[in-house]
Amino acid sequence: MHFIIRSSSSRRFLLTALLLLSILLPAAAQQLAGRVVDQNNPNLPLIGANVVWKGTGKGTATDVSGAFTLQLADAVTPQIIVSYIGYQPDTVDVTGKTSITVSLSPTSSIKEVVVEGQQARYSSLTPTNSQIITTRDLEKSACCNLAESFETNASVEVSTTDAVSGAKQIQMLGLDGSYTLLTTDNIPTLRGLATPYRLNYLSGTYIESIDIIKGMGSVLNGYESISGQVNVKLKDPEKTERLYFNLYGNSLAKFDVNLNVSAQVSPKWSTVLMLHSDHLGNRVDHNHDGFMDLALGTHHNVYNKWKYKHGDTWVSEFGVNALRETKLGGQMEYQKGEPVSPSQHYGTESEAERLSAFNKTSYTFPGKPYQSIGFISAGSHHKFNSLYGRRQYNGEQNNADLRLIFQSIIGHTGHTYKVGASFLVDNYSETLADTTFGRTERVPGIFAEYVFNNTENLTIVAGIRTDFHNLYGTVFTPRLNVKYDLTQNTIFRVAAGKGFRVANPVAENTAALVSSRAFVFREELKPEEAWNLGGSFTHYFELAGRPGSFITDYYYTTFQNQVVADMYSNPHQVAFYNLQGRSFSKSFQAELQYEVLKGLDIKTAYKYFDVKSTYNGELVQRPMIPQHRFFVNLGFATPFDKWRADLTAQYFGLMPLAAMEEQGASINRTNSDRFYTLNGQVTRAFKRWEVYLGGENLLNYRQPNPIVGAQDPFGANFDGSMVWGPITGRIIYAGLRFKID
Repeated sequence: MHFIIRSSSSRRFLLTALLLLSILLPAAAQQLAGRVVDQNNPNLPLIGANVVWKGTGKGTATDVSGAFTLQLADAVTPQIIVSYIGYQPDTVDVTGKTSITVSLSPTSSIKEVVVEGQQARYSSLTPTNSQIITTRDLEKSACCNLAESFETNASVEVSTTDAVSGAKQIQMLGLDGSYTLLTTDNIPTLRGLATPYRLNYLSGTYIESIDIIKGMGSVLNGYESISGQVNVKLKDPEKTERLYFNLYGNSLAKFDVNLNVSAQVSPKWSTVLMLHSDHLGNRVDHNHDGFMDLALGTHHNVYNKWKYKHGDTWVSEFGVNALRETKLGGQMEYQKGEPVSPSQHYGTESEAERLSAFNKTSYTFPGKPYQSIGFISAGSHHKFNSLYGRRQYNGEQNNADLRLIFQSIIGHTGHTYKVGASFLVDNYSETLADTTFGRTERVPGIFAEYVFNNTENLTIVAGIRTDFHNLYGTVFTPRLNVKYDLTQNTIFRVAAGKGFRVANPVAENTAALVSSRAFVFREELKPEEAWNLGGSFTHYFELAGRPGSFITDYYYTTFQNQVVADMYSNPHQVAFYNLQGRSFSKSFQAELQYEVLKGLDIKTAYKYFDVKSTYNGELVQRPMIPQHRFFVNLGFATPFDKWRADLTAQYFGLMPLAAMEEQGASINRTNSDRFYTLNGQVTRAFKRWEVYLGGENLLNYRQPNPIVGAQDPFGANFDGSMVWGPITGRIIYAGLRFKID
């Protein structure tokens, strides 16, 4: 058969086609194309699997169909390494091949990988705006308990609630800590009546890391989160040190002793026993107002955690925690149990006992690492007796929390979902002075969460839950988190959702008990409901060959209902009533992190808060929240961390106060002072030992007159609740750590 090309245009077309083929065919030959699939189900693509040339860092990730393309010019050897979480990695010889299909075998035995380098404190992977406080961060400060774990972090503030009892609370997005969901290993804990002293109830030596999530979190953890979530990851029995010992002492004569012991009991069982004790018996009055600057106290805490692993399918963890804490504060001469008399000294006392337990059990379906079912159960008993001057406040809470969660995929791993059911029981009993009150909440609920991930630049997490509250009816909680990667180093996040919680007004306002204010309940209080909308921008960069990151976020929280604790309207009362008007929080934060020199890191942040509530028809700033705050942290480490040094400086702007004094018919509204604080620590590491020396409030700033009416504590104008700054002044501490891995 003969073809005759007669026209010049046809000849030109043919020549052009041949030229293109001569270019494209060699180019195609320069590439290796392939797919990565599940060995047990070849129709299931593995999305986001890593495919790299062996001996290089050059590779790619599979797309939504499991496909990938590699440039042959990048190869050092004719072998590729294919890996995917939950599957056995494989090394494949591709000599002479331009197309290949790789089948990976499922496994849940993930070997530990040790990576040297600096962990990004702001996660680039999670769909939520999450910040990680690592073990290294925790050891930059005294870190004797959870309250001190946030000292080198800009996202969470820790403040002293009053000038007598020693209680502390956290703040996030300008809102009190009661609006932040606190979890341990993603199990809600230390809720309700444990709120006043809950930051003391977790020793820093129990903690592996802390995840701080701003905005709405997952519906899997319940409906209570409004401003965010703080998840404390406790030591893993399988991975933690075999022995960890920490001894701490400070210039106030406070001592802490901590001991962790872990063991691999058998190939399937591992356990860790964690012990903590602290004691302060020295009365200190540096500001000479007649009151102890810090409450005396003794705390004993024990935590035992077990882990069981059976093959690739069953994993179970359970633990038990028991603690007892006693505190005594007030005037220097106050003695425990002083009888009521005209010469009685003012004092505060508290005794708390807590017992809690949890279990997390999961089953992963054989050959399907993406499909599992889990059961979580937790329970606690919390009881306390307390005295504030001549006012007694006692309480007891019994709690049980059950959750069943099923997880699987829709078609492929780019579409995952979780569905489940929960049941919450809370029994409260409280006595304030001569009034006894309580309630029992029984809340069954169902929830579902869908996750879309295109493995390139978009992750969407949409969740919804419906709870059936025996006291307040049906509660509907929708939540949405979206993460979009504009580039590999530039990330946008958006979060929106609703939170619901039942307030415990006395427990959450015990600071007001350290005053002559009467507690007045104007009406029957309703649950609190709020919407939270916000987002963040994260950019990772390299400047002069050193890594850095810039993070900024904005969140707006608006309440549909809120339990208002009104200390503005009457200087001799704290009035509780339902919100009648607007209440909101606007929070803005910008943070820069950069490695200035090898081993020298800097973190600096600015925060702005606009937090207002309606008090008796007037929208005003909520008390004791600074509108402006600056934060700077410098960290230095020599090679192999032989020496480490850390310095944190903070600036606090003006805070509105609800003063006791009256001017005519109105209350005299005043502001706090502006002030700075400076904390620092130096650590010297040896093979197994570390010794550290540090100081808190090194500038020795103290709030002037933290107690109004200190000379007449049983008088009408006594108030120790308007605390906005440090009380104890400069504190120097030292300690040592001993570890056997």
